[in-house]
Amino acid sequence: MSRRARAVGFLLAALFAAAAAAAVADRYGARATAGYGKLRPVLVAASELRRGRPIDAGLAARLEVRRVPARFVPPGALSRPAEAVGLAPTAAVPAGAYLLAAQLRPPRVAGPILDRGRRPVEIAVSGAGALALGGRRPAGARVDVVVTTEPGGSGRGRTYVAAAAVPLLALASSTDEPGGTAAATLGLTRAEALRLIAAQSFARRVTVLATG
Repeated sequence: MSRRARAVGFLLAALFAAAAAAAVADRYGARATAGYGKLRPVLVAASELRRGRPIDAGLAARLEVRRVPARFVPPGALSRPAEAVGLAPTAAVPAGAYLLAAQLRPPRVAGPILDRGRRPVEIAVSGAGALALGGRRPAGARVDVVVTTEPGGSGRGRTYVAAAAVPLLALASSTDEPGGTAAATLGLTRAEALRLIAAQSFARRVTVLATG
């Protein structure tokens, strides 16, 4: 047999061996997929996540997405960093651990402590949108509640402070229109609450103004 024929023979043998190896690998991969399931993306903590620390965009960028067989994916495992943004671990998550939905909760926001004799009361108010200007968070601020009455007969209506420097606990807009009303939860004494509840039935406008 000539040298060229031997070279061709070796080349054909090598190609056959490569094809056989690829076929074996494909069969093994198919069996593995059938046994363990398809690969799924799973979110993994690249570094330890501390308990109670909210996951912001910076921390989310350090989370890793790995693909593992479905059989090994724990229930509730997250698959994308965006799913964890804004949440905080209820316990420390070690580096390399899967990130589960059950491990995360919205961060606790400490609200103002009410003085003795004050209770949360919800009042419909106007002018609340101005409290959030400049990126400020209205909840937790102190506000004055101003009542403007309807004119009576030939007399003019009057405007007065019905509750001064009371804590604003929460604010929820009830309309998308500028200057619309909002539901303000205020920390009021009993006398202030009764005065404002009564004012809502006859006043033209109840407004909240930031103190200071």
